[in-house]
Amino acid sequence: MSNAASIRRVAVLGAGVMGAQIAAHLANADVPVVLFDLPAKDGDPNGIATRAIANLSKLNPAPFAVKERAALIKPANYDQHLELLRDCDLLIEAIAERPDWKADLYQRITPYLNERAILATNTSGLPINMLAESVPETARARFCGIHFFNPPRYMALVELIPCHGTAPAILDQLETFLVSTLGKGVIRAKDTPNFIANRVGVFSMAATIHHTEAFGLGLDLVDALTGPAIGRPKSATYRTADIVGLDTMGHVFKGSELALRQDPWRQYFKAPAWLSALIEKGALGQKTGAGIYANKGKQVLDPATGTYQDAGAKPDPAVQAMLKIKNPAEKFAALRASDHPQAQFLWAIHRDAFHYAAVLLAEIADNARDVDFAIRWGFGWGMGPFEIWQAAGWEQVATWIEQDIAAGKAMTTTPLPAWVGQVNGVHTPQGSYSAAENVYKPRSTLPVYQRQLYPEQVLGEAPPRYGETVFENSGVRLWTTGDDIGVLSFKSKMHVIGEDVLDGVLEALKIAEQRFSGLVLWQTEAPFSAGANLAQAVPVVLAGGFDALEHTVAKFQHTTAALRYSAIPVVAAAQGLALGGGCEFLMHCDRVVAALESYIGLVEVGVGLIPAGGGCKEFALRAMIEAKGGDLLPFLRPYFEAMAMAKVSRSAEESKQLGHLKPADVIVFNPNELLYVAKAQVRALAETGYRPPQPRLIRVAGRTGIAACQMALVNMRDGGFISAHDYQIGLYIAQALCGGEVDANTLVDEEWLLGLERKGFVELAKTPLTQARIAQMLTTGKPLRN
Repeated sequence: MSNAASIRRVAVLGAGVMGAQIAAHLANADVPVVLFDLPAKDGDPNGIATRAIANLSKLNPAPFAVKERAALIKPANYDQHLELLRDCDLLIEAIAERPDWKADLYQRITPYLNERAILATNTSGLPINMLAESVPETARARFCGIHFFNPPRYMALVELIPCHGTAPAILDQLETFLVSTLGKGVIRAKDTPNFIANRVGVFSMAATIHHTEAFGLGLDLVDALTGPAIGRPKSATYRTADIVGLDTMGHVFKGSELALRQDPWRQYFKAPAWLSALIEKGALGQKTGAGIYANKGKQVLDPATGTYQDAGAKPDPAVQAMLKIKNPAEKFAALRASDHPQAQFLWAIHRDAFHYAAVLLAEIADNARDVDFAIRWGFGWGMGPFEIWQAAGWEQVATWIEQDIAAGKAMTTTPLPAWVGQVNGVHTPQGSYSAAENVYKPRSTLPVYQRQLYPEQVLGEAPPRYGETVFENSGVRLWTTGDDIGVLSFKSKMHVIGEDVLDGVLEALKIAEQRFSGLVLWQTEAPFSAGANLAQAVPVVLAGGFDALEHTVAKFQHTTAALRYSAIPVVAAAQGLALGGGCEFLMHCDRVVAALESYIGLVEVGVGLIPAGGGCKEFALRAMIEAKGGDLLPFLRPYFEAMAMAKVSRSAEESKQLGHLKPADVIVFNPNELLYVAKAQVRALAETGYRPPQPRLIRVAGRTGIAACQMALVNMRDGGFISAHDYQIGLYIAQALCGGEVDANTLVDEEWLLGLERKGFVELAKTPLTQARIAQMLTTGKPLRN
């Protein structure tokens, strides 16, 4: 039994926001959970835990991959159900950050632990060794910190923090479980205040707040400067605070100020007066409807007056131009040399983050890679602080920092540590720098990481080499790592499917059938595919080249059929978006291996068209198989609705419910394992004497089915849920799905249904309303509902 498999049942102690969401993500991974809390004072003794489970279904983003997962969580209370702990292999304590409460709980539960059970605390900053003193010695070797980030389903980072007595095998077992079963990025942190991510990330926020005031900038302007413009999330700084909750932010600052008594930057971990005033009056951010932003984000606080004003400030064009400089060294040189307050602000927040990370590295982390991954996975930065520094020129930036410290411009006079001048960067192909040991540390050799054929990289590591090219055109690359399985990757932006991709897939399939025992469709980065290349179609449509358009649609259908009927097994490995034609590619592969966070759907209605790469035909086939000779309509109806309403799944699990994925398709939680698992699936199919499926006749619902679909469309149109054009599009979908004007239960071949798809697609492309939808999508990226 592997380390991960030995954790079969988990108890989560504490049904608050974090505890309940950790339980939900465990349930997503098919791990049964017992969710404990105090007994309710009135009614059902399990009421607190039961209400927490019910509340999970109301949260957005959704903690559950599908709502049915809630059934895997059993509510419990400490007075009646401690015996249930005997069957749990992992206990995650997630109660309030009160050491005395945690100590009482540990004393109460440890008599019920089995001899292999791990006890872990989800504290975000309390000292693990202090908490360990409350754990009986018999269990101390199985005690550690396990710090999830919120929301646990979506945030990659989990920090593992051992106490002095934690057995190394326990950490290996937990890391394996977290990485593979729950799909997490695991960092082993030292037992220092706030650990790694919060220590550096919260400081970065404190520095941003300090410099906002120092340079006299508006809060919305700072958000415009500190979001995607510098490789950070769209919510940037102050919108993030509103999302997290200003009360939580205030608590974090207060806790940091108390805990960081030896930190040279301690004075900055203090909530500014305007933040305290908002908290005092209950304006806590998104959850109360107002915080730093109000009126649904249209207004922003003026800290000087405490009033709201219109939001939407934009950076100065000169500063925007500096941010667009591709070369990081040139960009930072321009920002530092500029006398514009916005440019000085951007240099200052980076300088102080670099300074802080360098001074703290030896104390808080095993190596610089752990710091960079912690900030990327925990705070959503595109690159960690050390990566940004190294990209901008290690020695030059270090010189600038030292000059600013000497000139009194930095936030403290603490010098850079000596090691900074002794290295020319912290990330190398051999490993990442450990300031504590003065060596470059290679990556973990834990067996679970062998499943990550192309793990996430930090800048400065040896770049990934994606095998030997077998065939390549402008749209795709077919390559091999030296085994008997080919890998096909798209080269287009967002992996959209145009003529070059179609040509490339057809040619790659021919070569793969001769050379390999199977083929994997895998992109080196998300998404799998945003669908057909609309930009290629527009000139054809505007020029009235509808015969050429029909020819392209026919080639698309020919390509999906080639995937279905290839002589070798074809497995798609998907993560992120798989929309429209990308979804149809998945539907025609022998098997799909999908990351949990895959968002799949036939969305052609949004651009005024219908699925015409075999999507309607596939749903007709699936309905026939599921009906088992009975009435087709109950099985067709959800497929029709999925296409007519352009439904996109919110998880790979939901994709199975919507029918875009088949029951036999595989879901993995760690996207870095996709290629490994997809190759294993190809191998399994090939080793068991793979034979391609044969085309079959499809029993269709005909006129009866079309009439039923039409009735649903009339109700939606008359109820104001769809437009008149949506109604027309829905009729074409009904025609292609139900087999056209034939009698119910008529047997038709695939080509008949594909012909109906092509006809509907081309007829709609001729209409001005569809042309307007396509133009809107290309110019704004948003659908037009006309």
